[in-house]
Amino acid sequence: MTSTDGVHFSPAPAGALDDARHQSEAAAGNLDAADRAIQRLGELLDGAEDQDKILLRAAAGAGKSYALRRMVKEALEHPSCARVAVTAFANKQTFPLAGDLGKELGAEQVCLFIAEKRRPDVPQEVLDHVTLASSSSGIPETATVIVGVSHKLGVWGERTRLLEHLGPAANGERPFDVLLVDEAWQLALHRFVTVDGLAPIVVGVGDVGQLPPIDPSENPWRGDPGYNPYRAWPTEYERSDSTCSIDLPAVWRPTAEQLPLWRAFYGDWDRLDCVAAPGDRSIHLPALPAPAHDVWTAVATGRPVLLEVDGLEDPEQADIDLPLLGMVERLLEPLLAGGFEISERRYDGIGNPQDEQTVSSAAPAGDPLIVVLATRNQAVDDATEMAERLTERYDLPEGVIRASTVDSWQGQTNRITIAVHPLSGAARLDDFNSAFGRLAVTCTRATHGLLMVARAGLDDLLATTPPRPGTPFGEPGTRSLPRQTHQRILSAFTRGTLRA
Repeated sequence: MTSTDGVHFSPAPAGALDDARHQSEAAAGNLDAADRAIQRLGELLDGAEDQDKILLRAAAGAGKSYALRRMVKEALEHPSCARVAVTAFANKQTFPLAGDLGKELGAEQVCLFIAEKRRPDVPQEVLDHVTLASSSSGIPETATVIVGVSHKLGVWGERTRLLEHLGPAANGERPFDVLLVDEAWQLALHRFVTVDGLAPIVVGVGDVGQLPPIDPSENPWRGDPGYNPYRAWPTEYERSDSTCSIDLPAVWRPTAEQLPLWRAFYGDWDRLDCVAAPGDRSIHLPALPAPAHDVWTAVATGRPVLLEVDGLEDPEQADIDLPLLGMVERLLEPLLAGGFEISERRYDGIGNPQDEQTVSSAAPAGDPLIVVLATRNQAVDDATEMAERLTERYDLPEGVIRASTVDSWQGQTNRITIAVHPLSGAARLDDFNSAFGRLAVTCTRATHGLLMVARAGLDDLLATTPPRPGTPFGEPGTRSLPRQTHQRILSAFTRGTLRA
């Protein structure tokens, strides 16, 4: 498995994918789950008083925003719903959502409620399809969907101002009949309570594996071990009888070959399928020398790849590692010099395969082709400098390669991920780099290929470090990965070692 010239990769144990559904058969599971959520929402609007919250739980890349838009449209068609609000934690989440809703419903119906200083940040493709308002008095009376971050909709006195300007919705008391929260597991409980009173019914849609607003390994709310205002708000309600929880059982983002990794992260799902079928996604490589040929050929299979590098000089710190990034740069040079293409089968809204699209590194389009992810800002600064050097050296167009922190890239999608393993070179499972959500986001951004790089020694670290508790899907409690969970996730990778 170790070589000075090439790299021999040992394939991951065969995942149990004989039961996996693909294309329209897989997408049907999500459509059914969304239908059940819509039916339940209709029952609540009809006056059912046993529940007031719906949680549509998703794995990464499940097409949850599509489900949310469906719920918005279906709610507005109900006779007991006159107006809805859609919120999220960050503007980068609300902007595209507002634009997509505006395309479907019209700009006169969709108002993007945004702070005045944020207006220049709104992309033109969103501006073309929405109405903008910076104060409640500027919201047009024709608006039936108001989209804004929780910091805007939940500011003190906003509910009163909305009622004074727009009047109550069909419920007769509150400004909205339904409040929908996108990326719900990224919104802290203390932020959610500021918007909770805007509507009698709340729908939360999101990825349970995303990072919460802060790592709640320790409860900052002293005196009450069962309550944490800084944790993701659905954890306060998902076990309540007043909440209806439904899982989306399929993912649209990954290759079929990555599904065992997704299942390793979402082990409590009753089932998890993948819309992309084997062969629906591919990476076309140029002629490459060893060891780049071995590494990128392994990545091009669609299976997740873990490359451990042995014999490197010592890093500045475990997660600030210029020697490891230097190896990544040497592997990237022949790939970028020769140019590569990615192909993908496109699907309609119900998962039926359509035409095939090919994008090259000479003319990138859509999601970035390569994104380098690391945990610490300093490491990302180093990766950004590397990306800029490569871009200048090979005269690459924008969209070929960029770098980001893991935390900033959650909710984003790219074709190939190159990620520095959060525990590369570590001596222990520290609270930050062993967070379940941080590793989950790292591994679930890519649509075509995942290359995880690390210094050799991950197995030894996990074998010798003391076992620790972990509740990746349940809170309150630590969200740090227990040793056994981490080992299970690594077992889903194709693995090889390169000697520097």
